[in-house]
Amino acid sequence: MKAQPKASHFVDGAYLEDKAGAAIEVIYPATGEVIAVVHEATPAVVEAALASATRAQGAWAALRPVERARILRRAADLIRERNPDLARLETLDTGKPVQETLVADWPSGADALEYFAGLAPTITGETIPLGRDFVYTIREALGVCVGIGAWNYPSQIACWKSAPALALGNAMVFKPSEVTPLGALQLAEIYIEAGLPPGLFNVVQGRGAVGGALVTDPRVAKVSLTGSVPTGQKVYAAAAAGVRHVTMELGGKSPLVVFDDASVEDAVGAAMLGNFYSAGQVCSNGTRVFVQKGIKARFLKSLAARTAKITLGDPLDEATQMGPLVSAAQLDKVLGYIETAKAEGATLVCGGERAALNSGFYVQPTVFADVTDAMTLAREEVFGPVMAVLDFDTEDEAIARANATEFGLAAGVFTADMARAHRVVGQLQAGTTWINAYNLTPVEAPFGGAKSSGVGRENGHAAVEHYSQIKSVYVGMGPVDAPY
Repeated sequence: MKAQPKASHFVDGAYLEDKAGAAIEVIYPATGEVIAVVHEATPAVVEAALASATRAQGAWAALRPVERARILRRAADLIRERNPDLARLETLDTGKPVQETLVADWPSGADALEYFAGLAPTITGETIPLGRDFVYTIREALGVCVGIGAWNYPSQIACWKSAPALALGNAMVFKPSEVTPLGALQLAEIYIEAGLPPGLFNVVQGRGAVGGALVTDPRVAKVSLTGSVPTGQKVYAAAAAGVRHVTMELGGKSPLVVFDDASVEDAVGAAMLGNFYSAGQVCSNGTRVFVQKGIKARFLKSLAARTAKITLGDPLDEATQMGPLVSAAQLDKVLGYIETAKAEGATLVCGGERAALNSGFYVQPTVFADVTDAMTLAREEVFGPVMAVLDFDTEDEAIARANATEFGLAAGVFTADMARAHRVVGQLQAGTTWINAYNLTPVEAPFGGAKSSGVGRENGHAAVEHYSQIKSVYVGMGPVDAPY
């Protein structure tokens, strides 16, 4: 099974290879098989990408926004036409079931391109009357933006970052995660086919050093990262040294609070989506499930029964509901968290072992109950199919415990009392929240975190603020009144 791209990088409108860069093996997580090899970007590749982006950006920004929009819309149409093939590639790259990648990955990317294509022509300035004089404002592109992707939703992230950047007149150099390097190359190819001028979306492969070279280059005006908190801290500091615009979408340890008047089956379904979808490798997952004691027994019984029915298997089989973890390293990490939870006294409800499927990186969907706030499982991001269920008595207690974390990416509330739902959401320290739902992230809505989970927002109209800047123009309509 092979998925070898035409070359490792895509620069200035064409594939580019430089085998002097270190080799990066692409592993199919379901079997452990090497399905492709790409090479890390050399300094020459990085320079070519930044130079072409810098050269192309000015003319792109000078176009009418509707002209940029037409290209993005054509790209969205191409993605939708090719979704079956793109979904299969995404499954090979990530190990996620094709049942998911057909509906959640590239389709979300196409939605982002379509949304920002529609939004771009509506972005205007304002006029500020000052009596005789007046000020008008212009919203301008930032320039060259760097996107750094994560491995859990590699192609969606490439679209989520590039769509607003390009719609607003910027260029982008995108570095995918070295674990999942394939999808972004397809996006670059689609952009060119849709009519995007060369140089405006470049893809360079590499590990941290390549990201560091991009983030610190003086030609870069903005950095957008999706990744872990430690990586975010390093990138944020490097970007700050050059006073660059920054968007950070980092990790989470998000609470899902279930009150005893909630629909138990709906809450169980949401908790499963918020812990087992993509084998739990979703940054906004509700991995701390706070269940009010009055429904704890019913909740756990239903949860165990429904979890037992999850189909693990070949990700390319559309009947498969859960695939492997993305890598051997991630498998070892998740199994380590499971053993720690057992040792610290959490009650294992189901799962808790590596799943014996081929030589892939599979873990059983796992639920622990009687988890306390001090346990490692309640404090650290696992990024695997491991759910922690915690008990609570009162609303105030649930809010206080939910907020007792450095993270603040997401949160959810399940209750039949809508006044309470809004009251609780209003007090939860998180950037993205849900009431009687979980992990739905339409591109029309802003997405991002609070506290250590990040700064800035992706998607929605809010993204305009993060890929453009305002210029004020004061217009004097009379003689200059000078005191000297």
